[in-house]
Amino acid sequence: MKKKISRSKNGFTLVEVMIAMAVMTFGILSLVTVFTQGLVASNQTQVQYIAQQKAQEAMETIFTSRDTRLITWSQLGNISAGGIFKDGAQPLCAPGPDGLFGTSDDDLTTPDVVITGPGPDNIFGTSDDVGTNLNPWMTRTITFIPVANTPNLQSITVTVNWTSEGRAFQYSISSFISNFQ
Repeated sequence: MKKKISRSKNGFTLVEVMIAMAVMTFGILSLVTVFTQGLVASNQTQVQYIAQQKAQEAMETIFTSRDTRLITWSQLGNISAGGIFKDGAQPLCAPGPDGLFGTSDDDLTTPDVVITGPGPDNIFGTSDDVGTNLNPWMTRTITFIPVANTPNLQSITVTVNWTSEGRAFQYSISSFISNFQ
């Protein structure tokens, strides 16, 4: 004896409807995941851009100090090698009187801040601007390495490290600098 399959008015069985609902639910949840990942990537892109600019800023001050003869060639290095730049990761803060980031005269009382909004007066550049303090979740390391068998040439690497959403990230920029302009 054949069992009669009951169909709805539109001609589908209950099993077919349930399978279609499961497929549609899976598709919608996949889209939610894609949108969430897009938002996370968008935020990380902004932070990575800040890190890139902070690394570039430090590199530019090093070349400017050489070009303007603010410091001598022998001072252009890490403290462990007789230079004036601190070894290891340093907090992002205002440079000291020498105008260089990562030296012993840095102003640790003035943390580096990124302006994120105009504040209550809705005007950028005023004292009530809203900012994000980059310390302590972002650090900068400046490393000098003499190039082997090449006098008066050093490799500089500026690395900015940060932690976001429980994950560690880094951005590095490298260049060579010589004693000659």
